[in-house]
Amino acid sequence: MELTWHGHSTWAVTVGETEFLIDPFFDNPHTDLSPESMEDPDYILLTHGHADHIAHTGVFDTSTVVGVPELVGFVEDEYEIEDTIGMNIGGTIECGDAYVTMHRADHTNGIETGYNQSAGMPAGYLISDTDPTAMPAEEGTTFYHAGDTGLMSEMRDVIGEYLQPDIAALPIGDHFTMGPKQAAIAADWLDIEYALPMHYDTFPPIEINPERFEQAVEKVASGTTVKVIDGDETVTVD
Repeated sequence: MELTWHGHSTWAVTVGETEFLIDPFFDNPHTDLSPESMEDPDYILLTHGHADHIAHTGVFDTSTVVGVPELVGFVEDEYEIEDTIGMNIGGTIECGDAYVTMHRADHTNGIETGYNQSAGMPAGYLISDTDPTAMPAEEGTTFYHAGDTGLMSEMRDVIGEYLQPDIAALPIGDHFTMGPKQAAIAADWLDIEYALPMHYDTFPPIEINPERFEQAVEKVASGTTVKVIDGDETVTVD
């Protein structure tokens, strides 16, 4: 599994031959890419409807867009994208060589492009290279994109306990999401091997030194290694 951070909450994920792009927003200081320069991935995963998460969805008009039904309905109307999959919290779908499970995020979810409408429940995604619904559980690798969220007990009681991610991208910028201390507690509750910080240093309210996250994780989640990666950098997880 290959993970590439394009700044903010934008991640490209490759599982086998299947390519995902999560929350395409390239107007941020951590990427040198323009969305028009990229090939369309197989799937676009949208966590929620805020403008800094759906901004460039329309550029990838041959991709299949995945999200809660309210949000993909907006995408169909706004961007004239017909290939969508509406799913909901707790569901798992097979996407090419991967399995995608949706879980809730604690956040708001209004459409901010002049429509003044709800986009349903905000979400996070777990992308696995094996079927997470199989019993007994198969050995595999799972990446958790937490979306925009605060700390929530489901990270301990459901996601960490039953879905068992190996690596997680966690927002640390505070103000709109968790800050470093809460994100470190999330890493502990999830019992992950690696934590990747995201959703920071994009706008003045979320400017923060990621070393604060590293220090907090050392105190409360000693079994987790923090990987602070540069924009457009790729890490491989086995």
